[in-house]
Amino acid sequence: MINIVLHEPEIPQNTGNIGRTCVATGTRLHLIEPMGFIINDKNLKRAGMDYWEHLEVFRYDNFEDFLAKNPGAKIYMATTKAKKRYDEVRYEDNCFIMFGKESAGIPEEILLDYEDTSVRIPMGENIRSLNLSNSVAVMLYEALRQNEFFDLETEGNLHRLSWRE
Repeated sequence: MINIVLHEPEIPQNTGNIGRTCVATGTRLHLIEPMGFIINDKNLKRAGMDYWEHLEVFRYDNFEDFLAKNPGAKIYMATTKAKKRYDEVRYEDNCFIMFGKESAGIPEEILLDYEDTSVRIPMGENIRSLNLSNSVAVMLYEALRQNEFFDLETEGNLHRLSWRE
């Protein structure tokens, strides 16, 4: 299982979308305070739809609280400041992939201790960043792919018709 960590998320719709993605992939979501919204925000619930009640979510007072409650955690830091691409590392089962708040990312004071596990998504030089929920999806699915998608369904069926044989 993979863990997604949001450090001080600001936009409830992004967190709701990420929560829905976590439910769909059997991923745990970790939220580090302070957040730019309250957890029962209607926009958060709307973006997460009826999936939010099925989400395995943990909340922390701050980054130190997160570290204390997850000792020895292997944490990959998603940041535009990283030297390595997100596909150049091997995501282990039970690892954590952390994303920063929409307006500023992960604080550099935290990043300094994670140079070897900081990773980035390639993009054009004039782009500041991708949308947070899109970034989570890109990196999460790479981690899932590397782990053969754990127990996720990898084949689908049509609802009314059948695939031709």
